[in-house]
Amino acid sequence: MFGGIFDSNEKQIKKLKPLLDKVNGFEESVKKLTSEQIKEKTNYWKEELKRLSDEEKEKYLDNILPEAYALVRESALRTLNQRHFDVQILAGIVLHQGKIAEQKTGEGKTLTATLPLYLNSLTGSGVSLITPNDYLARHGAGWMGSVYNYLGVSVGVIMQERAFVFDPNFEGNEFEDSYSIHLREVSRQQAYQCDVIYGTNYEFGFDYLRDNMVGRLKDMVQTNPNGDWGVHNFAIVDEVDSILIDVARTPLIISAADQKPSERYHQSNTIVKSLIKDTDYELDEKYRNVTLTDLGIRRVERLLGIDNLYEQDFEMVHLIEQALAANTLYEKDRDYVVKNGAVVIVDQFTGRLLPNNRFSHGLHQAIEAKEGVVIQQESKTLAEISYQNYFRMYKKLAGMTGTAATESEEFFKIYKLEVVVIPTNKECIRKDDNDVIYKTEAGKFKAVADEIEARHKKGQPVLVGTTSVDKSELLHSFLQRRAISHEILNAKNHEKEALIIAQAGRLGAVTISTNMAGRGVDILLGGDPQDPEEQKKVLNAGGLCVLGTERHESRRIDNQLRGRSGRQGDPGESKFFVSLQDDLMRIFGGESVSRIMDKFGIDENIPLEAGMVSKAIENAQKRVEGFNFDRRKQLVEMDDIMNTHREVVYKIRRRILELGEGKEENKEWVVEKLSEFSGLSEDEWVKKENEFEKETWLQIVSGFSLPVIDFLWMDHLVDMDQVREGIGLRGYAQRDPMVEYKKEGHERFEILVSKIYAMVGERLLSVSKNAQVKREEMQQKNITYHHGELETGVSQEGKEIERNIVDDTGRKIRVEKVESGKEKIGRNDPCPCGSGKKYKNCHGRTPNIV
Repeated sequence: MFGGIFDSNEKQIKKLKPLLDKVNGFEESVKKLTSEQIKEKTNYWKEELKRLSDEEKEKYLDNILPEAYALVRESALRTLNQRHFDVQILAGIVLHQGKIAEQKTGEGKTLTATLPLYLNSLTGSGVSLITPNDYLARHGAGWMGSVYNYLGVSVGVIMQERAFVFDPNFEGNEFEDSYSIHLREVSRQQAYQCDVIYGTNYEFGFDYLRDNMVGRLKDMVQTNPNGDWGVHNFAIVDEVDSILIDVARTPLIISAADQKPSERYHQSNTIVKSLIKDTDYELDEKYRNVTLTDLGIRRVERLLGIDNLYEQDFEMVHLIEQALAANTLYEKDRDYVVKNGAVVIVDQFTGRLLPNNRFSHGLHQAIEAKEGVVIQQESKTLAEISYQNYFRMYKKLAGMTGTAATESEEFFKIYKLEVVVIPTNKECIRKDDNDVIYKTEAGKFKAVADEIEARHKKGQPVLVGTTSVDKSELLHSFLQRRAISHEILNAKNHEKEALIIAQAGRLGAVTISTNMAGRGVDILLGGDPQDPEEQKKVLNAGGLCVLGTERHESRRIDNQLRGRSGRQGDPGESKFFVSLQDDLMRIFGGESVSRIMDKFGIDENIPLEAGMVSKAIENAQKRVEGFNFDRRKQLVEMDDIMNTHREVVYKIRRRILELGEGKEENKEWVVEKLSEFSGLSEDEWVKKENEFEKETWLQIVSGFSLPVIDFLWMDHLVDMDQVREGIGLRGYAQRDPMVEYKKEGHERFEILVSKIYAMVGERLLSVSKNAQVKREEMQQKNITYHHGELETGVSQEGKEIERNIVDDTGRKIRVEKVESGKEKIGRNDPCPCGSGKKYKNCHGRTPNIV
């Protein structure tokens, strides 16, 4: 297992050479095949694989790999006039082996992916190519669709609320991207039944969660050509570092509106604006933390007119903390923008707007109060899963990116994925200049503008990378004053980012872009499509020049920016401009360098090039990377516990769903569990079966059980979220928070499972002859999908349930009749179930839904 770690990269590549030679050996023979013979070959392999077990299938695929890859290469040559390079074949072999192939920018990752996707699609178990956004999914499927079609393989695309299949006989004009004209809209289920599926990371994850919320098996969408449900066979993750590392800090969450917004957010915001930094609160930018001082607490108490904030108004403590964070740690046009009267998060890694995302735990509402826009409702969690646990469900996972080597430790520790660096087809001749460091930000931006002007005059195309929206607009104003024509690409106009960035290689073009906007799109010298005359002039001018206006907290993001230049042996240049006022330098020790510059009286417009400063930047980046890795690792460890709970609950739900569809082999298991935890014995079950007729009774069991499972699971998610929030405090008592979280989680989960069976049994016992079964999925209003820094649900104190209340979904809530002679349990007494909770927060809170 550890062989790949200790082998050098060269050794791993050398081991693949014999397989590459075999692929090349088939080239002449496949050239003689007609298109019909190629399709016949595909169908023959599909039929052969149907008879084999999973283990035998993998061996069979390994055996036919050389011939299959030769077929794909020939099909691409005939349809796209593009022949896979030998290095692309090597990358295709690495991907089939379930590893990450690091291919530099411009090395043809989209074409490479066709090799393992075709080979693994032959099993009929479904294969997926996962991209960071809808555009790349649509673009990749449309572009490579003709190759798959020539091979006799179907292609589907999964997008937000829509799905398509590649149909060469269909022509549409909905999308500006010319590659998408053959995409015909179909149902989501039809797209999943294709041999190969392209789609975004979050859509695959949300479909998995939604499939575990449906009321009927036929409403599930994640299927495959073999007709299996919920099988995760093989996936290739494009831009794997972006999806599995950058985006993976926060989980995928489906939530619904819960409470009405509170005026208290405005009140807490007003109070915070009157507080003084370092007197009333302390700010730690390095760890992004802000806390009230004792003096600050007393000031807040005076403003609220109370004696003890923590005793009399504990909710306000939380609101004040979030308002402080909103006002001191989160900046407009850097962390978020205000668009159409709403606060929209800006992705820190790509600069894109994330309109479907919301900050969690009331932070988003605090920012809305700060900006004076309408405060949206808080929400409760219906379902959630971390990216790490979703992708680990795949039997085989692989990835492609231009920058993975720096994160190889994390890929192996969390996903068991090895990284193999693939050699470039042509040697990279890009010139990477040393960083230049300025004392002030103003001096730095003046120097960047001077550099752009000088290169623009000689016709060299320039791509400028900035870290935030406001920095890109500052540079935009600099260039406007100098009358330099340019394109600005930031989170405010990202809709056409791919089309704009594709033209960044034109003669004299200047493109300002936040971070990696347009990632995954090739920048061709001379424009796209290429103009040979213009290309020659651009090459003579020195190729594409990439200028970075600030070092990112991750070295990998800087390398991605550099990698936009110098593709396929083209000339190019990259240079980073840094100031001591940049966030990275300011927070991680720029003061010592600043003192040296002051001591020697260095002017703000004179750059400094010193090894000490470059070393300081690199050390700062390593520290931030380590800090972020620890955060993600903690998220994974905590979600591993929730993942065990999720798998068990979803398995119970699926079995009951199948029972309602007539799958009687689940009956024995259901009866056994219900008789163990409730009064529904096997005799009672048989009696009910005879009373209602078998088929109707099974439908009643399914229809009455699913709402109970969904309701209690939602409750459990909120409960575990509260445990997670406070578990860190156990460290002060010399207890390991992770061990405590596992222990608490296990206890609560045992209560959850027993409560599910007990409540289901009680409901089924009380079913009368005229019961009506509503076999619909959980009806929720205002469902929201989050992927990023997200709402994770706000818990609510259990309310007194009054007799004959009908909730907003039309369900009647019944209060159990109080019988005389029985001892009454007080709302604040310990719950008799033994959970350790108060009765009002446990069994006293759960409504009996009729």
